[in-house]
Amino acid sequence: MAKSREVILPLAALSLLALVLAGCTGPGVPQPSGGEVTTPPATFIPVPGSETPVAAANNQFAFEFFRHLAADPEYGEGNIFFSPFSLSSALAITCEGARGTTAEEIRSVFHFPDNRSLMRSGFFETISGINSRVNAYTLKTANALWAEKTYPFLPEYIQTAEDYYGARTTNLDFIRAPEESRQTINRWVEEQTEDKIRDLVPAGEIDSATRLVITNAIYFRGTWVREFDRNKTEEADFRAGDGQIVSVPMMQRTDENAIFGYMETEGFQALSLPYESGGGREISMLVILPKGESLSGIEQALDRQMYDGIRAGLGERHVKVYLPRFAMETKYFLPRVLSSMGMTRAFTPGADFSGMDGTGGLFIANIIHKAFVETNEEGTEAAAATAVILQKTALPAGDGVPVFRADHPFLFIIHDQETGNILFMGRVSNPGPA
Repeated sequence: MAKSREVILPLAALSLLALVLAGCTGPGVPQPSGGEVTTPPATFIPVPGSETPVAAANNQFAFEFFRHLAADPEYGEGNIFFSPFSLSSALAITCEGARGTTAEEIRSVFHFPDNRSLMRSGFFETISGINSRVNAYTLKTANALWAEKTYPFLPEYIQTAEDYYGARTTNLDFIRAPEESRQTINRWVEEQTEDKIRDLVPAGEIDSATRLVITNAIYFRGTWVREFDRNKTEEADFRAGDGQIVSVPMMQRTDENAIFGYMETEGFQALSLPYESGGGREISMLVILPKGESLSGIEQALDRQMYDGIRAGLGERHVKVYLPRFAMETKYFLPRVLSSMGMTRAFTPGADFSGMDGTGGLFIANIIHKAFVETNEEGTEAAAATAVILQKTALPAGDGVPVFRADHPFLFIIHDQETGNILFMGRVSNPGPA
């Protein structure tokens, strides 16, 4: 399995799109760029009705977020995998408490409907559908609020989070027991993801200034409709993104029953691998494979319109499939990436989350996202979780009295006040004994 963890399918991030809201777009959408679409056979895979506003928002955010991750110097060179729905769910609850420019920026980045009632009903229906438990696969999602027990959150905000997003509130002692609180949150994430997402919130991320943590978890486990035969899996070369040739366990389906949704253009091939549904909501993995060596062209072009065109163009046909087993874990700290997408105010002391506490004295200290996926001959297991950590600002809202609390490293200067001439300068990292 160690070798398989080094492998990534082209655009592996698309797999969770299938887990969340795939199958929500309508027919008649434009075909993707990159050449004329090869005429599919007579039997087509139907594309369901038009997207819901929440599905449309989630998909739009997914492609934009992927491009920003791919362009980010910290995350763009290696494997990428995330759950757009996990992020959207956690930030929708966050947006419920935002006001003014802070709310506008969150709505813009995540493409949430301006109509708050439409957003609430959309998430309520989507979450209920995911948790319906009438399928052959396992698919579930959960939200939760973790609040500092002494902090006066508005009852209407707490109630909205529970009524529309299923996020119940647990009071914790962030002030006196931040580490114990962190462990409690991480245990909840582990339980919701069948132990696939561990240590979501690392040590030190929660401290005495933390007032609220908003979490989402999503988990999927499904078996292929047409499983791969393990006896036919063979070691094969894989050309990695950095140019290296690596040996991977390559699964294959070349028999006469290898009938899958397929389409191609001059630039790429697309393959749809369905999971057993048991008569419930159908879920599949969409794999997009460039015909050349470079993936950058598809990464830059892929958007909702292209995605819709691919899905509309899929037709069932016999395909000889060679697919590597792969597994990966990813973890992202997202203030920089989301700020680059236009969500800046929320991470500053000027943030307005007065819809949470009535004062606006909170800001987002960090947003953490972690994901896991493993695909083999039987199917796929995937999980992801998001934590939005809000802290109290150093300037309490309302009284206008500044607070200077030197309880962390600081610099100091001894200088001539009249001339400004610096005589001594230092940094205190650890005051030590007096």
